[in-house]
Amino acid sequence: MKKVGFIGLGNMGLPMSTGLINAGYHVVGYDLNEEAARSFKKAGGEIAASIAQVAENSELILTSLPSVKAVEEVFLGEEGLVNNVKPEQPLIDTSTVSPDLNVEIAKVCRENSLDFLAAPVSGGVIGAVNQTLTVMVGGPKQIYEQVLPVFQVLGENIFHVDEQIDSGTTVKLINNLLIGFYTAGVSEALQLANKKNLDLDELFSMLNVSYGQSRIYERNYNSFIAKENYNPGFSLKLLRKDLEFAMELADENQLDLPISKSLLALYRTVEREGYGDQDMAVLYEQVKKQSNKKEATQ
Repeated sequence: MKKVGFIGLGNMGLPMSTGLINAGYHVVGYDLNEEAARSFKKAGGEIAASIAQVAENSELILTSLPSVKAVEEVFLGEEGLVNNVKPEQPLIDTSTVSPDLNVEIAKVCRENSLDFLAAPVSGGVIGAVNQTLTVMVGGPKQIYEQVLPVFQVLGENIFHVDEQIDSGTTVKLINNLLIGFYTAGVSEALQLANKKNLDLDELFSMLNVSYGQSRIYERNYNSFIAKENYNPGFSLKLLRKDLEFAMELADENQLDLPISKSLLALYRTVEREGYGDQDMAVLYEQVKKQSNKKEATQ
């Protein structure tokens, strides 16, 4: 399969589709954002005017979309994929949505004799650019093996989690729940260092070779906190969205996760305070602001 359709050419979709182009695939892309479409065309892709046109000119179709609403519309809408693709065209969603939506789309696809995989990715924009993503795939193994060469272009760590369609999404939500904890932990721990006038660069060097090391600490500190630049690689509002999906999954399975609930409440508060569109590492600045405010009132 050398003709790939790609719907959603945003922060993740654009570098993912560009990687496929560079690997020799003919990629037909579609996005409502004209600037994203122009960037895709400049990278060597073919722009489609509609979802139907993507379906007409591709052998398999990937999607990378920012919200539940967008995924529902692209797959299940009147002008969506289910009404436009043929049975021999596998559909692969790399978005992070609720497991329930994975199940709903898979059901509709089965009813229309269509193949569907839910394959969320981890690694952020940097991983998409460097083609080092982790891909967590749920769905029929036969279809997974058929499209595996495409996954191997997108990432370095490819996992077929289970035949159960939402299994990859469950792994992704567990992953992002941990990311939420690590991001909050780094944000609070560094305030102790600030209070004691420790050099944060030196602190990172020491903790990076200690048990306090984590990939999120490395990412958040080196790429954002140290540079005081929070242009989003993964925005705080997207992390909040994924934490909500994780909590919904816990509720559906009658699990009480009190610390996780408190964590979600924290991210909701920070988003309401206007930090949602910035990178999740900006939580450090909000915690610093709150700490300084408390000190000023004492």
